[in-house]
Order: sequence, then structure tokens, then C-alpha cells
Amino acid sequence: MKVVFEEVTMTYGDKDVLSNINFDIPEGKLVSILGPSGCGKSTTLMLISGLTFPSGGEIYFGNEKVTKADAVKRKVGMVFQNYALYPHLTVLENIMFPLKMEKRPKKERTKRAMELAELVQIADHIEKKPKQLSGGQQQRVAIARALAKEPSILLMDEPLSNLDARLRIEMREEIRRIQQETGVTTIFVTHDQEEALSISDEVMVLNDGNIQQYSDPITLYKKPVNKFVAKFLGTPVINTIDLKTDTALKNRLNLARPGMEKVTSIGIRAEDIRQVMNQNDALFSGVVRHVARIGKDTTVHVVDGDKECVATDLEAIPVEGEHIHLSAQPDNIHYFNEDGQVLRAEAV
Repeated sequence: MKVVFEEVTMTYGDKDVLSNINFDIPEGKLVSILGPSGCGKSTTLMLISGLTFPSGGEIYFGNEKVTKADAVKRKVGMVFQNYALYPHLTVLENIMFPLKMEKRPKKERTKRAMELAELVQIADHIEKKPKQLSGGQQQRVAIARALAKEPSILLMDEPLSNLDARLRIEMREEIRRIQQETGVTTIFVTHDQEEALSISDEVMVLNDGNIQQYSDPITLYKKPVNKFVAKFLGTPVINTIDLKTDTALKNRLNLARPGMEKVTSIGIRAEDIRQVMNQNDALFSGVVRHVARIGKDTTVHVVDGDKECVATDLEAIPVEGEHIHLSAQPDNIHYFNEDGQVLRAEAV
């Protein structure tokens, strides 16, 4: 089922939680809504589910307007971060519960529940109670229960936030597998960029009730449209260099050419930085403050007064206290104007 928002606004008191947002979520895709706390992610999910209604605008499922439609009629499945399983029921009974509420025949609901238990790989635990399961197992049960009524849309609100790091990785891969096997349109809300980028067909980045960017994960990371998206995505955080008072660096970057006069800062990903020998070729020079080695990855922190630049994947690892010069290929530099919007070199 395709989901469409047209000029949707959600207001609480005098605050716009969502401000005239427009988007299409294609049928059969897994789309993540990503952003910091309070950006409007969960509100968007609640509007899709029908648990709340917008202050303005229209919502469509396919060609059907559902703006004011009751939640029960929307055929939406929901998975929350706290699982919300019934503690007195077995795994199988929890999965069957939505079908029992619909008064489906016992044989039919048992068959459907067993199929879903197999799908989410929990069939070996169907007679257990939720307290006998691990967090990851409980989440599998919650997903199976949400799929029991064969929803047109599956909504997932921070479903992995209560799991430890290793389980989060395992479960996000499972969610992707389940979504691909069922083909159900899935909307996944998270504040975790790694989750969003690793499992999604497309990612929508929200901030202050506005869509900052909506694209596939690779485009989102490599071609952010503004400084917020560039800084929100990526670990380490993208390096930003202020150019307002650095005339020499402006000249080195050739910002006098038409269309680039409004550039006030640049951004460079840590993995795109390389070491150069000549200071005249550098975008940043400073002293190595710290070298962090975690497994095969090495991160170098270089400081110049109160300014810092972080680099990974350098060909030669410098030692702490060494003075080095850093640069990047022009194609790997992001140019920002005063408002934080990206100016692309190839477009000027």
C-alpha cells in the first residue's frame, strides 16, 4: 500500500510539530523516518496509524483518502519499542490474539500464527510465556503479532531501542529479511542513523517538523542537501571548516568563481581526508592530539587551537604530537552557504 502526505500539518497548542510536509512512500518498500528527538517522527507514525488526526492537509493510502479514517479501518500493524506482549499468554496465543479479536476460527488463527512463528524464527518457543524469552525473541513475537492480520502497512516505532548492541544488529537484519519476504510496506522510525541507512530502501530525515531530505541511503550520505543532514549522518561527524575569515583558504578553493561566492563553510567526511606534505596544499593543518585504534579502524584527531579535524583511513598513521597537513579531493568537499544549504561545485 502506497502512503501519501499532502501538505500535512500537526499543531499542538502554538507549536507546529509537522509543517506542511509532503511525501510518497512507495508500495512494498521499507522506508525509515530518521531524526533527533522531538523532530516529528513518532507524530508522523501516529498520523499514518490513525491514532491521531492532522490539523491540516490530507493523507492517502493508495488512492483512498484516510485523513479522518478510524485506526481500525486502516489495516495497519504496529510494533513498539516495549513489545507490549500479554504476559499471561503463550507466544502462540500472543500472535493469534488479533485474529481472536476478529473471531476467526481457531484452526485458521492457529495455522496463521504457526506460519508467522516460522517466518520470524520463533517456532521453537511457541509454548513459552514472554518472560521466558530474550528481548530479541520478544520483539520477534511482537512483529509476528503485528503481521497476523496481514496489514497493508507495518509501522515500527523505535523497535530496537531496548536491545543491546549485538542484538540490534541481528534484529535489524531480521526486520529487513521479514519485510522482503512479506513485501509489506514498512515504515521504520528511529533516531539511529546506522539502523536507518543499513536496512532501508529510502530514508526520510526530519528536523523541526520539516523534511530535510528524502532519498536512498547512498545519496543521503554522499550528497546531503544541507549542513544538518551532513552532520546528522556519519561517524565520526563530518568535519566543518569556517571560511568567513580565512581568505587564503577561500583562494585555494577557488571560491571566486561564479556561483560560489556565497560559500561560507565546507564539510569533509573523515574517510575522505588525506595527508599532504605541503601546507600550501592543505585545508587544515595542526598537531595530532590523539590516535584511536579500534580493531582495523584508526581515527586521528588533529587540532589547531580550538579547531579540530578528524581523519580515518590515512595511508600512514602519524604519531601523537606530530604536526601534519590535511586535504581532500575537490569532489569530496561539501560547500555550504550562510543558511547551511549545499552549493554543489558541479552545478556552478
